[in-house]
Amino acid sequence: MRVLIVEDEIDLGKAIERVLKQESYIVDLVQNGTQAWEYLEDRWTQYTVCIFDWLLPGISGLDLVKRLRNNNIALPVLMLTAKDTMNDRVEGLDAGADDYLIKPFGMAELLARIRALQRRSPQLQAQQLKVGNLILDYKNNSIRLEKKDNNKQIELRAKEFQFLEYFMRHPEQIVTSDRLLTQLWELDSEPSSNVVAAQVRLVRKKLASLGCENLIETVYGLGYRFNRE
Repeated sequence: MRVLIVEDEIDLGKAIERVLKQESYIVDLVQNGTQAWEYLEDRWTQYTVCIFDWLLPGISGLDLVKRLRNNNIALPVLMLTAKDTMNDRVEGLDAGADDYLIKPFGMAELLARIRALQRRSPQLQAQQLKVGNLILDYKNNSIRLEKKDNNKQIELRAKEFQFLEYFMRHPEQIVTSDRLLTQLWELDSEPSSNVVAAQVRLVRKKLASLGCENLIETVYGLGYRFNRE
């Protein structure tokens, strides 16, 4: 899953980014609300959770939430702030924030609140993703087949999991390498030109170990397509 962090305290932002990456999230970190809105408007970048500081240069975190809700975007948002009065909390929640965390806070609590947002969000509730007979398990980053006579389970590394999840959420669609680079790497990263092909080979190898050799098809000159088994 992909998270957008908007925090102008760079040390805090980097600390949150580091913890989330350790939990296998794809993370974009920006320090002002104007850049954050540019990221949110990018139709190629799909976030699952946002973490906004309240007070930001440019567009405030509160106004970012209002813009999302005014555009009917139901993206889960966790607000971070030093404002701790009841009126402040009410204002943030009424603006459309889903949760509220007062500074200073522990990273364990931050992770717990993000997990809670995932459970409450209809599009993020599922513990498994199933396409055909293939099941992607979010609890233990693994794949298996839905067959009573086959209990084999294959663990995935973080990037393998992210790749397969993206393919399974877009079955039968041609997905370009550029699209995969945009969606599955941080916007400020510079992955090498052959990294997508390398990751696809790794995912295919894991699928083959389950007997699923032909799920990811190369569409020459265009990209890749995930076919239902």
